[in-house]
Amino acid sequence: MAHDDVYFMRIALDEAKKGLGRTSPNPCVGAVIVKNGEEIARGYHKKAGTPHAEIHALNKAGENARGATIYVTLEPCNHTGKTPPCSKAVASAGISRVVVGMEDPNPLVNGSGINYLRSQGIEVVSGVLEEDCVAVNRPFIKKIKTGFPWVAMKAGMSLDGRLSYQPNQGGWITGPESLQKVHQLRDQFDAIMVGRNTVEIDNPSLTTRLADGQGRDPQRVVVDRNLCLPMESKIFHLNSNASTFVFCSEKADSAKKEKLQELGINVILLPCEAERYLLLKDLVSEIGKLGINSVLVEGGATLHANMLREHLYDEAFLFQAPCFIGDGGSPLLKGMSTDKRADCPYLEEISVSRLGKDSLIHGTVCYPTN
Repeated sequence: MAHDDVYFMRIALDEAKKGLGRTSPNPCVGAVIVKNGEEIARGYHKKAGTPHAEIHALNKAGENARGATIYVTLEPCNHTGKTPPCSKAVASAGISRVVVGMEDPNPLVNGSGINYLRSQGIEVVSGVLEEDCVAVNRPFIKKIKTGFPWVAMKAGMSLDGRLSYQPNQGGWITGPESLQKVHQLRDQFDAIMVGRNTVEIDNPSLTTRLADGQGRDPQRVVVDRNLCLPMESKIFHLNSNASTFVFCSEKADSAKKEKLQELGINVILLPCEAERYLLLKDLVSEIGKLGINSVLVEGGATLHANMLREHLYDEAFLFQAPCFIGDGGSPLLKGMSTDKRADCPYLEEISVSRLGKDSLIHGTVCYPTN
């Protein structure tokens, strides 16, 4: 792998990351055009239905693109969707070499973009920083292969795994640096999901508040089986460009449903399991059908436990404050128990970082196979 190829692909990856949380149901893609060893243009995909990364870069490069190399984190598309195929635009611009991070798993592409470029006499190198390119688009890859979005667990807790100081009581346990990181995550995920109890206790807005004021609000998903939440809850009265979805039982109060819809809230009905819980697998599937690639679940304890029990989490962000709370606080997981370590969900690819006095434990969620 040539040193220059790695160097410029890293720049393309940085471009791709600018689209996190903004491109669904499309992937995040970055592109860089280089000529005679010098960067002449770059671009990234900003929103579904708008030009792709390659087009932004080609438009900036203009005639200088002829004879140049383009670095792109994902194989150029070779079909007409809401926009024309990028593979043909690359060839028409006179690009002589294409360096691709990863092939597109979308069945509409899946190697056809690379094959077309080669058929036009263009040199194509594939697989440069492939693991990094895959990591940026894990939500898109999962969604395109399974129909389900990528789902992350997020919790702020004490050293002894408590979410609150007392039952049914709000209040932050972790510090301001962790709070800022949470808002950065909200900015990069398509949707944020909470259970009814979390809304009742914290009355959150579930918006993104970054220091520079540039964050975007994720779509909001509330699990409220019987539509018990008060109509005056903040989440129903936000000045936000993002939508709010409430998932409830098919037997929920129809009058309450109509009142929520009058407020612009999207109410989605689901079947219940033994009249107690919504079928979370169906719920997550419905979220995917909304064009959402990634979901950050912020609790509470019952929802976290049920999501883990149903094997619906893909990764976890666990913010841990350096304090002990004891028996009075609410546990991280409520209503879930195991008999032995072999039966426990666990984390792999673990990283631990410091956020002020707090620690952030991040990893991929894995499940026992037996």
